[in-house]
Amino acid sequence: MKKSVTRIVLLLIVIAFGGSMYYLYQKNAEDPVVYETEQAVKKTIVKKTVATGSILPLEEVLIKPNISGVIEEVFVEGGDYVKSGDLLCRIKVVPNLSALNDARNNIDEAKINLDDQLRNLERQKGLFAKGVISKVDLERAEVVYSQAKQAYAAANKRYDIVKTGTAKGYGNAANTQIRATVSGMVLEVPVEVGNQVIESNNFNEGTTIAAIADVDKMIFEGKVDESEVGKIKENLPLEITVGALEGKTFDAVLDYIAPKGKEENGAIQFEIKGTLKKQDSVFIRAGLSANASVILGRADSVLAIKEALVQFDDKTKAPFVEITNGDQNFERRNIELGISDGIFVEVKSGITESDKIKVWNAIEKEEEKG
Repeated sequence: MKKSVTRIVLLLIVIAFGGSMYYLYQKNAEDPVVYETEQAVKKTIVKKTVATGSILPLEEVLIKPNISGVIEEVFVEGGDYVKSGDLLCRIKVVPNLSALNDARNNIDEAKINLDDQLRNLERQKGLFAKGVISKVDLERAEVVYSQAKQAYAAANKRYDIVKTGTAKGYGNAANTQIRATVSGMVLEVPVEVGNQVIESNNFNEGTTIAAIADVDKMIFEGKVDESEVGKIKENLPLEITVGALEGKTFDAVLDYIAPKGKEENGAIQFEIKGTLKKQDSVFIRAGLSANASVILGRADSVLAIKEALVQFDDKTKAPFVEITNGDQNFERRNIELGISDGIFVEVKSGITESDKIKVWNAIEKEEEKG
């Protein structure tokens, strides 16, 4: 019995020893972990946020008629440059029958009054010749007759204006001729010959005849999310990229942030505007979609490392990196960070450009293949 127990114990010892030796063999057979290293570089880091929008004129003037009618002739088209006072189009008036009838009645009433005042003037002249009335009474009759004559002429002009949109003697002041009120480029002419147009008045904004703007003064108008609006402020520089103009970047200055946001697709958006600096070599068309990078911070030619190289202390959350001091031997080095662009981060102190930094979270090749 004792011999059996002894044999079992010895067998167990041999098995345990054999297992230990096999484990150590397997452990030694594994490749040791070899950490790669990287070095800091001199780099310009720009911290920015992006807003989407479009390029628009700083001031766009909509030309509207002050009389209703039908477009008879158009003298300009989109892309033309015009000066203030240049003729844009001519309108043929389609008279309103009610207004035309009222104007005709006014003429008849003015004619009746004129004839009455003429008879009164002739009667007063006869009485004055006989010495019955004074010269003052005669002059008063002459004034009343002159007023009646003027009212009759005004009624005729009013009738002509209602019927044709103009009257004799008005020339270029006729409101059937629509003229530019500002100088600039004609962006669009949304009407054609034969289109009916409505006058601009207190109850109707009227039909747009043409849109005119100074294309040398353009702005970026876009929107930023509520999560980003707290990071920006007026007078920050902008970098504008236009999708239709590849490889071109335009400088601008942020000069307006909406004080109130609007909900769009479940998110609050704030409108921003930035004035573009004049570009003599490139023509920017109004309405082009664009992106604006709001420059929140910039550090030129500073020592920088990839953010992936930075580690943080579990307790203090202080940033640090591991620097090599021998073959696969590393020591901890606390660092002070500056601004980041999301990929690279500025290192203000703690390391030098010659230090080799441990790539502690590199992805294994087998994982990359998978």
